[in-house]
Amino acid sequence: METGVKKLYEAMFLIDSAEAAKDWDGVLELIRKMLTKVDAEIVSIRKWDERPLAYTIGGCNRGTYILTYFRADGQKITEVERDVQLSDRIMRALILKADHLTEEDISKDTPATRTEKQLTRPQESPAVPEVAVQSPRPASPDSSDLGLTPSRGGQDEPVAAESGGTESQ
Repeated sequence: METGVKKLYEAMFLIDSAEAAKDWDGVLELIRKMLTKVDAEIVSIRKWDERPLAYTIGGCNRGTYILTYFRADGQKITEVERDVQLSDRIMRALILKADHLTEEDISKDTPATRTEKQLTRPQESPAVPEVAVQSPRPASPDSSDLGLTPSRGGQDEPVAAESGGTESQ
């Protein structure tokens, strides 16, 4: 039997967070077995993130997402989807063709890896942005800048424009 050309696929598996925390290695091994059963070549498998679910699935309110990239014959994808449906440990899965992705796209950080990097990074003092220092402005603006003249009462009044007419005395 002749096999088809192996194409790149992206799969997102949804696992109950309690199950993932209890037996992380077992969950990863289950996914690996499903993929190797169909002669898939696993490119990458890692935790994407843990999030609350939009709605309850099988009594679970939180889920752990596992992002997987693999190469497989397109005709074998239905077997993987069937195995997911028969599994008690995997709640949902979405498998998409990913031939358009580059190695750089595949290796980008996930929300889980970004969080992990932040937690393992030595605690540094937050960087203070450099700000240009300006001389402080006077509390009250110079009245000559605004076209105002001081009055006897202490308040500034607008300067009246000179008129060209005659004044009565």
